[in-house]
Amino acid sequence: MPLAILLTLSYVTLMVSIHFYAPGQKKVFSQVGLSFALIAAAILIVDYFVQFSVIPMSLKNSETEGVAMLIQYNPHGLFLALEEAGYLVMSLSFLFMAPVFASRNRLESAVRWIFILAFILSIVSLGVISIMYGLERQDRFEVIVLSID
Repeated sequence: MPLAILLTLSYVTLMVSIHFYAPGQKKVFSQVGLSFALIAAAILIVDYFVQFSVIPMSLKNSETEGVAMLIQYNPHGLFLALEEAGYLVMSLSFLFMAPVFASRNRLESAVRWIFILAFILSIVSLGVISIMYGLERQDRFEVIVLSID
């Protein structure tokens, strides 16, 4: 979990860098993308920090009342729901960062399409998993959206 927190902070650093890279006429898109990135990071860091600091001590002290809803191994628990929400918002941040890379060079075009496809694949996978499994999606969507992002 500490490494996941560091990776999330690295993602925010990347989004801040993209915002400052954005030309003036694209700053509104990058600002919205950065705002979504901060929301996603807040969700994920709280989620990971709870797993890292609360759960082990609760289990060590035999304080298991209510832990089942928080633990990452519960396929219907809060941990997976927060991860799903965090990574969905992350994909939304990518969508809003995509217009920053509207240049004609191949690298920017590739980055733009990667960001757009990440959002599309996340939404499509949520739809497909929801249609196939309804609310019984367990960790299927979480694994997919995490992998996409």
